[in-house]
Amino acid sequence: MVSFILPGNSATGGYEVANSLRFNDDDSACLNRSNGSSPSSQRIFTFSAWVKRGSLGGNNQSFMTIQDTGDGDPRVRCAFRDDDKLFFDVSASDGSGAFDVRTTAVFRDVSAWYHFVFRIDTTQSTAADRVKMYVNGTQITSFSTETYGSQNYDLPTNLNEINIGTVDNNSRTNFFDGYLAEVVYCDGQSLDPTSFGEFDEDSPTIWKPIDVSDLTFGTNGFYLDFEDSSNLGNDANGGTDFTANNLAATDQSIDTCTNNFATLNPLESSTVRGTNTYSEGNLQVLTPQSESGNTFSTIGVSSGKWYSEFYIKANSGLQRATVGVTGDLDATISSSDNMGGLSGARDAAYMGNDGDKFISGSESSYGGSAFSVGDVIGVALDLDNRTVNFAQNNSFKGTMSIASTGTWHMGCGDVSGGATATIVANYGQDSSFAGNITAANNADEHGEGLFKYSPPSGFITLNTKNLAEYG
Repeated sequence: MVSFILPGNSATGGYEVANSLRFNDDDSACLNRSNGSSPSSQRIFTFSAWVKRGSLGGNNQSFMTIQDTGDGDPRVRCAFRDDDKLFFDVSASDGSGAFDVRTTAVFRDVSAWYHFVFRIDTTQSTAADRVKMYVNGTQITSFSTETYGSQNYDLPTNLNEINIGTVDNNSRTNFFDGYLAEVVYCDGQSLDPTSFGEFDEDSPTIWKPIDVSDLTFGTNGFYLDFEDSSNLGNDANGGTDFTANNLAATDQSIDTCTNNFATLNPLESSTVRGTNTYSEGNLQVLTPQSESGNTFSTIGVSSGKWYSEFYIKANSGLQRATVGVTGDLDATISSSDNMGGLSGARDAAYMGNDGDKFISGSESSYGGSAFSVGDVIGVALDLDNRTVNFAQNNSFKGTMSIASTGTWHMGCGDVSGGATATIVANYGQDSSFAGNITAANNADEHGEGLFKYSPPSGFITLNTKNLAEYG
């Protein structure tokens, strides 16, 4: 199992991206707008987006499509295939494929932000130069499928609608799941990644965004910065705004490519006991009917003081939710026991069925009560003093001593067997818990994060900015 210690492509200093937009495919979330005018070019465009994935696989998750107001072909599409490969395709009106370019590489890291650039120029005499793809500033050169249209092929970029996060305009299918930031379409411009990002001066392997507001966007170009929560489809370039479909102000996120927050980690699913269902940008989990379903943060830490919150959204039959920490991720995930079952205090749990604590395989009174729907469970993990303290609706129950070693993660699960629980995590990026409660604005002492309750003194948000400066 992979334990992500410091997710990449998130740097401090320089240009800061304030917001992203969370797309939940179960909600059929997307943006769309009319093209309105003939494009600057039907042969040249560049599409750029910063992407943090949610659910993997699926049926060809699209993050940009240009097509007619009806379903089907012709269309232009930039997307992930159901095998998690990046691809670009262009379909003609008869359904035939003029372009079909698919990477060999797969993109399955749900912990990090990727930057993708699609650079399209059909005027190029060399076929492979007509479609260029880049990830994190580097050109992709290995493809499993390469079908290129003819030189000077007129792309159907003159069609009626542009969609962000879906394919078909009417039936609305193939929804993207995850986060998008700094979404840019330059009509009539063939641009390489340096128009959108740069390698960090001090850490030259880290690719980071730059200010794109001075680019030439062309007739049908746009720039979506997602900074207006009352108008999530606002074109910051001043063009026609997009219409938001099944998106709310609470889908605006401060989890961005310049400050990456922890989420729950669905990549643990290969060894987790039971089958979890993840949604809301991997902040919400439905635990299994049987087994424990333990799941934890994508970011692990070995020192410092860290705070997170978990909202109890639903319990099926019994108060089955648990919230806990582990310093031995693989062992806790693969165990059929509840969190807290490992010897030597290598993990610890606050039990939702009775409010007890569970540590070193022993359950005892903790002064709490059974979790109720609507409860917010706080976690204060102190790795300088090797303790953890849990709170029920901001009432802390007392510190527990934990093991003196390990890389620690904060997470949740259920009391194994008999029922399910739906739990929403907040590692500091969403105090509304995916729109379930009214958002609050309690930050840590460095001004980082958005929490329901103020973090205890000295405890901070689990994001890359805090890791780089204080972790």
